[in-house]
Amino acid sequence: MEKNDWLTSHFEATRNHLQAVAYRMLGSRSEAEDAVQEAWIRLNRSDSERINNPGGWLTTVVARVCLDMLRSRKAAREDSLEEITLDLSEESSDDLEDKLIIADAIGPALLMVLDKLAAAERIAFVLHDLFDVSFAEIAPIIERTEMATRQIASRARRQVSGAALPTKNAARQQEVVAAFMQASRQGNFEALIRLLHPDVVLRADQTAIKVSTANKARGAPQFVAEIIGAHAVADTLNGSAQGAQLSLVNGLAGATWGMNGKTVVAFCFTVNDEKITAIDIVMDKPAIDNLDIQLIDNNQQQ
Repeated sequence: MEKNDWLTSHFEATRNHLQAVAYRMLGSRSEAEDAVQEAWIRLNRSDSERINNPGGWLTTVVARVCLDMLRSRKAAREDSLEEITLDLSEESSDDLEDKLIIADAIGPALLMVLDKLAAAERIAFVLHDLFDVSFAEIAPIIERTEMATRQIASRARRQVSGAALPTKNAARQQEVVAAFMQASRQGNFEALIRLLHPDVVLRADQTAIKVSTANKARGAPQFVAEIIGAHAVADTLNGSAQGAQLSLVNGLAGATWGMNGKTVVAFCFTVNDEKITAIDIVMDKPAIDNLDIQLIDNNQQQ
């Protein structure tokens, strides 16, 4: 078999696997396709005769490409903020198929959680927990020792396991979020406090922070990376959320605010035991584009 045919055969045999790995790491189908294409380019440029395990080699290359993309994503996400204003006063095929079914089942909710992980944490968690790559193989990819890689994956796993995923109490969670948004619009501070966990965390991405600062004179709430505690969070959001609409964000109770028919900001809530334990403000455009947003009928907000 000629080299080109050999390369094409092995690449096509692993393409779906590589695409799944890249998507879990990046949370973007277009970026995942770019990462897989880059792996194909590198395979063509490689000394293929020295590659004993093409599937493992390609997975490692895709992981390294994704790591570079995650590390450079902050710069790539620099959007023009001037126009945004807010009115907010090697496995068997059977084994691989089973893993992909599991990953697809938890994917929509999991991706939002993965976005909060550091690049190395995300790579280690996805490769080990979703695709059973050994820590010895992951360590050189993220440039850590095997022991450190194991600890990084463990830390990521704790964050993922602590996140709220859709449950049978989804309807009640929507009621809690609806009550919170109403209290915020009405400036009902006491109602906000009742709905918030004492140690609630309000997190905002870099775009949200920049936009809130730019719109301070317009009465926008002032965001920072993290605001902790019920009183501090209630102070920040009291009297805001004007025009925000209840939504399902990746299947979870949340709210969104849009402009010209496009979602500009998403409020992602974590609700445990009928108390809001975390609120994430998402405004980075690539992150918004990869959220599954379903608006809830206005009549349900009354």
